[in-house]
Amino acid sequence: MTIFAALYTDEDMSALVATLLRSRGLDITTVPEQATLGKTDREQLEFATSLGRCILTHNRVDFERLHLQYMEEGKQHCGIIIVPQKSAYEVAQRIGILVSALMADKINNQLLYA
Repeated sequence: MTIFAALYTDEDMSALVATLLRSRGLDITTVPEQATLGKTDREQLEFATSLGRCILTHNRVDFERLHLQYMEEGKQHCGIIIVPQKSAYEVAQRIGILVSALMADKINNQLLYA
């Protein structure tokens, strides 16, 4: 069983956040690394799910709506973590605390706020 959730940042998340989280030993990939720039939010969530990754975003409104749609449709995702727009260091710290507090299976299908 995976202890920490694998992560995927959407395109509005700073690349520095991924660098900082990698330095903490977390498994993270980004939209540019996966060549998925320009995909819709739904496509990004579907892609993250296909990789078994929790998506990190600043986009609260759209991802709250997508989470509700997934639940209504009985669809699964690997988690959505919404983080307010702060410095990359604060964002990475918030995510690091949240991810270290919850095992990967506890993040699946959850809409979380860091």
